[in-house]
Amino acid sequence: MLKLADLPDVIPVFPLPGALLLPRARLPLHIFEPRYLAMLDDTLKTSHRLLGMIQPYEVPGTDEKRLHSIGCAGRLTAFSETEDGRYMITLSGICRFRVTSEITGFTPYRRCEVSWKGFERDIGAPEHDTGFKREGFLDLLGKFFEAQQLSTDWSSLKEAEDELLINSLSMLCPFDAEDKQALLEAPSLATRRETLITLMEFALRGGTSEEILQ
Repeated sequence: MLKLADLPDVIPVFPLPGALLLPRARLPLHIFEPRYLAMLDDTLKTSHRLLGMIQPYEVPGTDEKRLHSIGCAGRLTAFSETEDGRYMITLSGICRFRVTSEITGFTPYRRCEVSWKGFERDIGAPEHDTGFKREGFLDLLGKFFEAQQLSTDWSSLKEAEDELLINSLSMLCPFDAEDKQALLEAPSLATRRETLITLMEFALRGGTSEEILQ
């Protein structure tokens, strides 16, 4: 069984606004920028094949893009190369991490020293949400999808396990980067579900992220 002590202290990070990866979930990505192609080449040479997905944010009044303190590492589990040199990959979420420092130089992509402490639950068994009222949740989800002009396989949603359902929707729903960060940082599946409900309700009322944060 995987332990936090087995995870590396330094990982490459991919700062992609709005892209959310959660433990035990999968995230497909298309990679084409030279610096990230180099990152994947280097990642494939490691034994752990881990890279961190993390949300960047702009410092007001500057062009500087800093990193949020918490991201999620995924293992590269599928990889293919297109004829025009792009990579199509799949990351399988392993564990969230906290950035302790960013390493400068040496590589064209960003790397960070990270701590895995506090995220032991991520590498355990799938979580269950004992307070999850699925019927009411799916009713709200239906209204949200209709308002956003989204479609889905409702039979699959009804049969999905709690964690798969909540985490998949957290990753796929069209929320902004700060909302995605709030979903990532939720300490439990129940908290993530509550955050997801709040975001959908505000969207249906025409609210904004700023209103949620106030």
